Amino acid sequence: MSMSSHSLMCLDPFGFHRIAYAEWAGPPGARTVICVHGLTRNGRDFDPLAEALSQNFRVICPDMAGRGQSDWLEPQNVYGYPIYLNDVAQLVARLGVEEVYWVGTSMGGLIGMLMAALPRTPIKRLVMNDIGPVMAKEGIERIATYVGKDPIFPDLTALEAYLRMVSASFGALSAGQWRHMAVHAARKRPDGTLGLHYDPRIAEPFKVGKFSDTNFWPQWDRIVCPTLTLRGAESDLLRAADARAMTQRGPRSSLVEFAGVGHAPALMSGDQIAAVHTFLMG
Repeated sequence: MSMSSHSLMCLDPFGFHRIAYAEWAGPPGARTVICVHGLTRNGRDFDPLAEALSQNFRVICPDMAGRGQSDWLEPQNVYGYPIYLNDVAQLVARLGVEEVYWVGTSMGGLIGMLMAALPRTPIKRLVMNDIGPVMAKEGIERIATYVGKDPIFPDLTALEAYLRMVSASFGALSAGQWRHMAVHAARKRPDGTLGLHYDPRIAEPFKVGKFSDTNFWPQWDRIVCPTLTLRGAESDLLRAADARAMTQRGPRSSLVEFAGVGHAPALMSGDQIAAVHTFLMG
């Protein structure tokens, strides 16, 4: 199935901002899957997964506010889950469906978890990619070392080298996959150099100085839809014990781990795509 690009205007406390999203139409009448990326990434990370899923599903991959082709928020606005949840609720309304399946990597998984915990949620199946109710402070501290920086690169090769360094935990990606991620992670500056395709202000929640483990267990325990947790076996954000606990409470998710991968599985390899596809097919 071919991809098409769209956008919608979302209301926030200070006005409107535009959210861009990619769509793979899928077969007529197919269920809708929404795939939401991690903190510094964008919806084009899901191209290989979306292409595979579009055999059976309509697939929607948004760029969350401040990332990719979507607008950056006005300076007086604050990046955070209230904005993200409002945006995806408006996206679901635009899509004209009552129910969706959700695939979320890291931040995208947290958005899905928070939405799935709400009364009358539209989410009917949930995939949590290397994220859960507890995020280990060690992983948060690692992310805080690079998120929000605004490095300048002379060309795409230099940007890709940086991406390979900060995202090494994604696992063994092919040269073509790294280049794909680099192309869509690049923002052209007025002087012709390149920057990263996100608003550095997305890092403001990380400027607290001291980090601790998160606790979203109350939200997790309210989820009732079938849930799959994916974990990189070397993840420093979703610890093995916390992932196992997710199989014992709340929606009692299934758990699949991938060897040789940290935070977070890129969902580009055949085995990772198959795990998601099989679960969504039910």
